[in-house]
Amino acid sequence: MAVTTNPPKVLAPSSAPSPQNAALSVRGLSKTYRTGFWLNKVVTPLKDCTLTVARGETYGLLGPNGAGKTTTIKCLLGIIQASSGSGTILDCPLGDPSIKQQVGYLPENAYLYDYLTGWEFLQFSGELFQIPRKVLKERIPQLLEEVGLPVDTARNRQLRKYSKGMMQRVGMAQALINNPELVFLDEPMSGLDPVGRAQFREIILNLKRQGKTVFFNSHVLSDVEAICDRVGLLIQGDMVAQGTLEELLASQSGYRVRGIGGELESLSRQLQNWELLSPTSASLESALWSGDWLGQTGDCTTMLQQLGAQLVELRQHKQSLEDFFLHEVRARQAEAADKVR
Repeated sequence: MAVTTNPPKVLAPSSAPSPQNAALSVRGLSKTYRTGFWLNKVVTPLKDCTLTVARGETYGLLGPNGAGKTTTIKCLLGIIQASSGSGTILDCPLGDPSIKQQVGYLPENAYLYDYLTGWEFLQFSGELFQIPRKVLKERIPQLLEEVGLPVDTARNRQLRKYSKGMMQRVGMAQALINNPELVFLDEPMSGLDPVGRAQFREIILNLKRQGKTVFFNSHVLSDVEAICDRVGLLIQGDMVAQGTLEELLASQSGYRVRGIGGELESLSRQLQNWELLSPTSASLESALWSGDWLGQTGDCTTMLQQLGAQLVELRQHKQSLEDFFLHEVRARQAEAADKVR
């Protein structure tokens, strides 16, 4: 026997930035494709997405594979055209080509010209932004040092001979070559070893210290916890939760309670995730039970006394980002399964 409650979604928290201070703001963004031989199948990877990212903020978009994270970034950058919705990036409307001078982008699977060396590729990328060669001669070594790629390797080795991690480092350097105000990173830690991931986290934190705005997709939850000011959770194209980590995780933070005795039906109405630990006990009134309490410890103690229950253990419990992520994903999967039935 158990009683469970879904945590409330934090879709419009008090910490949400004002539109006046927004580096990025979109409302009702969606994307629909037609597939199949006769184009008679409709697929909607992104549904009515609304979010605002403040200037200087690091925002992490979470979601399982296929949630619509990459589609979101591509719609924001104008790589694909959104089916509906509106918004602005750096005070320009979505799709305005003028913002590209101020934006950096690292795709999840970047295609780099593999017969160029890393240096040549970065020089080519810089010239696309019309950065003078004299400036690039100073900037490229700085970026290579920042992403942890030796200058000699970048000068002398073709990209086709780079490992996945090295390619990711070059990709990050090209995303920063134009000194952008807003950086989009799609799974930036992909293919990196633990040392490389730590270096990339430091790069992102350094961008934040410089006042840059960073928007990145990930499902590496530890990286999100270490870096992000706010996060959004995208599942099956829907933005199901959004806020700071404190706001999102507070809904399931509380206390783990264990006790004995009391009126069990009343206990089940008061405690979440309540369970009987010794259901084979001859007397249910003396059976050991446990549950989660989301209120104040004094209120819990008073309630137990009123129900004639004896407290055995009371300890603080805080939900992790992984707990929250898995709870929301499984809840959505259960909803989808119910609709199929």
